[in-house]
Amino acid sequence: MEPTTAAARAEVLRDRYRSRLPQRLRELAGPVEGTVDLPLHIAWSGRTSYSLDRPKSRMTLYRTVLAEGLREDLERLLHHRLLAEQWPVLRRLVSPHVREAWEDAFPELPRTAQADAAAAAPGITPRRPGW
Repeated sequence: MEPTTAAARAEVLRDRYRSRLPQRLRELAGPVEGTVDLPLHIAWSGRTSYSLDRPKSRMTLYRTVLAEGLREDLERLLHHRLLAEQWPVLRRLVSPHVREAWEDAFPELPRTAQADAAAAAPGITPRRPGW
């Protein structure tokens, strides 16, 4: 892929994720416990039900919703406190376009290696996007 084509594609993706962002993190008012069932437009194949009480399940849910959800989905399915708590690990699991959109819009989300290490949850192994 030519550099200009790759740059244009990256900008389209960043714009797509920016357009889905809430105005404030507090608008993310989803559940903090229990089970979340994703609608078909977010999880069109494979797993659709996630337990917020299990760290790996919760992390996978948030990763999926950040990548595929619309603004209404983000506000309804994600919770601002859980997102902020998970962000140091979660930021390494999402695409760079998702990460940049969220970190540019919400400077309160931790983004340093030191914050990554401090918030790493036991039993969660960060993987590259697409795992």
